[in-house]
Amino acid sequence: MIILGIESTAHTFGIGIMDDEKILANAKDMYIAEKGGIHPVEAMEHHNRVKEEILQKALAEAKIRLEDVKIFAYSMGPGLPPCLRVGAEFVKKISKGRNVIEVNHCIAHVEIGKMASGCKDPITLYVSGGNTQIIGYAESRYRVFGETQDMAVGNAIDVFIRDTLKRGHFGGPVMEELAKNGKYTELPYVVKGMDLSFTGILTAAKQKFARGEKIEDICYSFQETCYAMLTEVTERALAHTGKKEVLLTGGVAASKRLQEMIKTMAEERNADFFVVPRELAGDNAAMIAWNGLIAYKSGQKPAKKIDFNPRWRTDEVDITWLGHE
Repeated sequence: MIILGIESTAHTFGIGIMDDEKILANAKDMYIAEKGGIHPVEAMEHHNRVKEEILQKALAEAKIRLEDVKIFAYSMGPGLPPCLRVGAEFVKKISKGRNVIEVNHCIAHVEIGKMASGCKDPITLYVSGGNTQIIGYAESRYRVFGETQDMAVGNAIDVFIRDTLKRGHFGGPVMEELAKNGKYTELPYVVKGMDLSFTGILTAAKQKFARGEKIEDICYSFQETCYAMLTEVTERALAHTGKKEVLLTGGVAASKRLQEMIKTMAEERNADFFVVPRELAGDNAAMIAWNGLIAYKSGQKPAKKIDFNPRWRTDEVDITWLGHE
């Protein structure tokens, strides 16, 4: 069975193709703003501009024709409405409205991490530019045990690097490199129960930079503080659920320092640590195809009406492909 997935929630437009066993194609193109963060209308225009090219690239990579595709899947949400609309309209066009499976973008990050790493029932730390959640499966749904109350950790890092150093869209690699030569300077540590907040640390870090503190020290402290907060809440969720696996997924999962901290915590709690491969960490359409495939095989019915939901939460999705323990 061949399934084609479409990702269009934010900056990335992607087409992923899978059969029952492996990824056949994972083509994508990324919108990068000339200045500032994502401009939704510009991102939409980018997606519309590249969608046909990415489709042909994916079909060529998979060595199939569009007629060979039996099932289609797309990111129905959450995400930026203009971007989501592109994906919804494109899947409707190429599928002719038939055999289309709705996929939650956040859950797709979890499922591709599980598939690629081999873990079965983890507490998942899902960290990206748009989302920060601690997730675990229980009673037919993925439950959110903790999440950001304001901005995602990846967004906080991107904004700091962009606003202070005027460097590109993705700040994580820049911050990680600068942090190697830094030392600690105090920044706010904000954990509220099981939830987190990153706006205060962003503001404080900008203020320290404006006062002339070394960028290396600020980056070191920003990274260490944010990642310690994430590690604390993930550890609490692990203790609460009694699960024996921890999965790190999403774009920020590529951070070696975050991997190190979560792995150390997992080992101290006698849990196995897993991380999504770097090539599948950021937004991609292979994860949409995979999630669509397992959902379809479990009996999820194709969409009656192809639409999108910008606020579709992780814990609102009925999970049909896992056991009901």
